[in-house]
Amino acid sequence: MRSSVVAIVGRPNVGKSTIFNRLVGERISIVEDIPGVTRDRIYAKAEWLNTNFRLIDTGGIEIGDEPLLIQMREQAEIAIREADVIIFLVNGREGITAADEEVSKILYKSNKPVVLAVNKIDNLEMREQIYEFYALGFGEPYPISGTHGLGLGDLLDQVVKLFPERENENIEEDVIYFSLIGRPNVGKSSLVNALLNEERVIVSEIAGTTRDAIDTNFTKDDQDFVIIDTAGMRKRGKIYESTEKYSILRALKAIERSDVVLTLIDADTGIIEQDKKIAGYAHEAGKAVVIVVNKWDTISQHDQAIKEFEKNVRAHFQFLDYAPIVYLSAITKRRLHTLLPKVIEASENHTKRVETNVLNDVIMDALAINPTPSRHGKKLKILYATQVAVKPPTFVVFVNDPELMHFSYERFLENQIREAFGFEGSPIKIYARRRS
Repeated sequence: MRSSVVAIVGRPNVGKSTIFNRLVGERISIVEDIPGVTRDRIYAKAEWLNTNFRLIDTGGIEIGDEPLLIQMREQAEIAIREADVIIFLVNGREGITAADEEVSKILYKSNKPVVLAVNKIDNLEMREQIYEFYALGFGEPYPISGTHGLGLGDLLDQVVKLFPERENENIEEDVIYFSLIGRPNVGKSSLVNALLNEERVIVSEIAGTTRDAIDTNFTKDDQDFVIIDTAGMRKRGKIYESTEKYSILRALKAIERSDVVLTLIDADTGIIEQDKKIAGYAHEAGKAVVIVVNKWDTISQHDQAIKEFEKNVRAHFQFLDYAPIVYLSAITKRRLHTLLPKVIEASENHTKRVETNVLNDVIMDALAINPTPSRHGKKLKILYATQVAVKPPTFVVFVNDPELMHFSYERFLENQIREAFGFEGSPIKIYARRRS
């Protein structure tokens, strides 16, 4: 079940980035008292009353012919189209402006649920200033203060009420859902066509041809799959280009629905910084990952060349050290047969469960190999461990004091668990908890 999407929309300098940072609990957006600082959509996960949703911060909508203003307005309109609910933010100290009225016209046309939030109402005496905003026609205005964090609870209560009801997706246990992500023109559509053995997806040399996520069912060797093709993701400064308006958010939605994510790399052009950022989306989502090096037919097939390329991949993707690497060519179908077995293995490892007694035998052996560290004269004691979840496999280690669990020792335990049980292709999570 995918998360609902909330867009914060308004003219520049009404406090959208401040509200965004408050709601997600981090300083993600740049906050500066200069109109137009946020020029792009910024995405983050947020939660309210046990309801998860994805929040979009937008550049302000401002009417004008200057190229930057046109791009900012286009960005906001894209976010509006993608959103399930819109927070329309206005400045309570300045009252209704002509720009607010223009934004309201755009929102009327969207036919999306809109919650009107009046920002910069920092105390009770200022609440009378909200009444003029009824004239915008969006019902009750919610007084809030991004700077002081006031009124956000009431605002979010209303936002969550407006989320569309999600029907339970009938995802069969034995069907593997996997998506393809990567920058434009790395061969995602060609790989889809190669796997399906037909021209199911349009293939073009023009970067960004695929503009939406497409689900396709197929069966191979009695295993059912659903493959989700996604638009290529470009760096943020390029995102406003018309062929890629929806790419980032739709790729994130595809990742959410996937069991396994294929991260595609172009062997011909090599690895760039954007490849790592794109792969990071799948890693942060806790999905199983397979690294696919496409266009391998353009590279020397000598063993030394393969070793050097793999060494380069591992150096750039250290956070994906658990992910297998598959080398293939979608066009010639060379080594294509090696891909789906790795997808199946990664999916199985993503749902693997380990019995508690066997897990604790491995933990005790690990303690014998490398005793726990001490800190400030106090030694870490590991009492026992248990697996509490899958997708990804998640382990809780009960200790005398979680503060004594250094990340390096946590990584050591992860390596011992992987050595004992595999988990290739799947991330695993380890949490230290004090035994109550």
